[in-house]
Amino acid sequence: MRILFSSTPGYGHLLPQLPLARAFRDRGDEVAVLTSASFGPLLAAEGIPLFAVGPEASEILAEAARRSGASAAAAAEATPAAVAEFFAGTRVDLTADAALDAGREFRPDLIVGEATDYVGPLVAAALEVPFAKLAFGPQMPAEFTDVFDAVVESRHKERGLTVPPPAWYLDPCPELLQGPGWEPPQGHLSLRPEAHQGPGAPGTAPAPAMPPAAGARPRVLLSFGTNYAEPAVLRPLIDALTPTADLVVTLGLTATAADYGDGLDRVDFVGFTPFAELLDGIDLVVTHGGAGTVLGTLSRGLPMVVVPQGADQFLNAAAVAGARAGVAVLPPAGVEAVAEAMTEVLGRPEYRDSAARAAGQIAAMLSPSEVAERLAADLG
Repeated sequence: MRILFSSTPGYGHLLPQLPLARAFRDRGDEVAVLTSASFGPLLAAEGIPLFAVGPEASEILAEAARRSGASAAAAAEATPAAVAEFFAGTRVDLTADAALDAGREFRPDLIVGEATDYVGPLVAAALEVPFAKLAFGPQMPAEFTDVFDAVVESRHKERGLTVPPPAWYLDPCPELLQGPGWEPPQGHLSLRPEAHQGPGAPGTAPAPAMPPAAGARPRVLLSFGTNYAEPAVLRPLIDALTPTADLVVTLGLTATAADYGDGLDRVDFVGFTPFAELLDGIDLVVTHGGAGTVLGTLSRGLPMVVVPQGADQFLNAAAVAGARAGVAVLPPAGVEAVAEAMTEVLGRPEYRDSAARAAGQIAAMLSPSEVAERLAADLG
């Protein structure tokens, strides 16, 4: 079979798709990815071809802000309309034609796209092939998805397309994190999430995390992903947390340890590293709340403190807090509140117990290989 993955150009959107892409590749299927050119080196290391279509996220964001007068990335301005303009309006306008050409060249039997990808469904409808939506966290509320659907509908009509609902909804979110009254969508298949691993890493299940030893300083991972790890944001957090914890701090894509200043003897800085390699020996994760970070953390049974900065992070923070797998610290709370939340989570076993329950639900989900086999069987 020929499987085409489609992704918004962002690490948090593409990386959760890699386990399933690898599973199809390892079955012997032909796999390719539609996204922007900057992800070429990442995919080349995986042996997965890239169809480089559309501009980078920063260009899409700037054009969407110009059109709407608001930024989808700024928490204060991230209204449903502004976010929809980025994902379902501007990105489709700037990417669809090249994506359609790539789709016709590749001739897929199936297209898989992440939850906010509106290019893949359009290509699937034009080529008349099935589409599978791969979610990356709790189901998005209708106040956002209804606006997304309304915005992208005009793009479908421009091309004379009627885009059906996805044939499969691939869901990596444990039920513990879903909202009250959640019901599985049509075509629901669980898909076990994994903390991002580098190419060739063994696919074995990680050992469950152990509670910190009595009297030992906790080891805390401070990770704000690839887009939010700015020194101006993280240095105050580092200063608030290091009096009582040893830190591992991720630098994002461009920063260096020198950018964070001096006097940081109890801090280990790491550049872009597969998330799975960062979790060993960690007692707690303090994070912006990206879906990949949240689910990767919970897959190890680790509790967290979530300090959302934008995008879907507020939804993920609420889900973690509601599940009692961690504490959410929302603006305008300061770094002192984050330090207090860290102390609370480390001091109360209920948070680790809830994280362990989430890990148990994740372990019971279908593996990427099982999902690949199921989809292949359904496609005949």
